[in-house]
Amino acid sequence: MTPALIASLTIFALSAFLGFTLISRVPTLLHTPLMSGTNAISGIVLVGALLVAAHADGALENALAFIAIVLSTVNVVGGYLVTDRMLEMFKRKPESRE
Repeated sequence: MTPALIASLTIFALSAFLGFTLISRVPTLLHTPLMSGTNAISGIVLVGALLVAAHADGALENALAFIAIVLSTVNVVGGYLVTDRMLEMFKRKPESRE
């Protein structure tokens, strides 16, 4: 294992721990606005994963790039669906004529 790989794995483990800790402390009412705000970050991850996939040399790099592409795409699409559903709650319903 190279020092660069160990450093990358350490950064990944710390960021996963930090992300889990931060999200678990967010109140339930703020999860949906937080998710809609982080769609841009997931979009950046998607672009980064596409760049890594374009320049990947080995099978491991290709596999990790593919996993990153799939997970960030699911996150972006899910975030937009939840945001759309949240915004539907604030629209006025048409009044029925009786």
